[in-house]
Amino acid sequence: MRRFVFTTVIGLAAVLVAGPALAFQCPKLIKKIDDETSIRFDPAAADARAKAAEAAELHAKGKHPEAEQAAKDGLKLLGM
Repeated sequence: MRRFVFTTVIGLAAVLVAGPALAFQCPKLIKKIDDETSIRFDPAAADARAKAAEAAELHAKGKHPEAEQAAKDGLKLLGM
């Protein structure tokens, strides 16, 4: 019984620590778009801001692959 409790606690700790690591790159990519568009006011920057907002919304919903793709699309609009 003691071994089972110990194994369960270690397993839960591993899941809680690994969770944030699985968040992919969404926030980093969104920040990169925000940093680049803070000094640009052209139509491409506006479109990239819209993609960043879409990526942030998808990230909040837990749809990380879609959020990452939206952010990468936004960076492509900026030529990055």
